Amino acid sequence: MEKREIIICILLAIVTTNLIRLLPMILIKGQIKNVFLRSFLYYVPYVTLAVMTFPAIIDTTLSPISGLVALAVGIVAAWRGAGLFPVAIICCAIAYLMDSLIGA
Repeated sequence: MEKREIIICILLAIVTTNLIRLLPMILIKGQIKNVFLRSFLYYVPYVTLAVMTFPAIIDTTLSPISGLVALAVGIVAAWRGAGLFPVAIICCAIAYLMDSLIGA
C-alpha cells in the first residue's frame, strides 16, 4: 500500500467513527420519550459486553468445561452480592484450578 492510500484509509476511519458518534447527537434533540427506545438504549452496553465476554470465557481456557464452571461459579457469586473484582478473582481462580486438574 502506498502512503497516499494509507492516509485515505485513516481519514475514512476517522470520518466513519465520528459520524457514528455525532449523527445521533445531531439528529436527536431533547430527551427521548419513547419507553421502548429508552430501555433498548439502556441495555445495549450490557448486551455488547456479554456478547464479547461469554465466548471468550469458554474459548480461552484449556477446556470449555473449566470456562463453563468458572462462569457458573461467577454467576452464583454475583447473585449472592459479590462485587465485580471479587467475582473476577473467583472466576480466574476456578478456571486456573479446573485447567490444572483437567490438564494434569
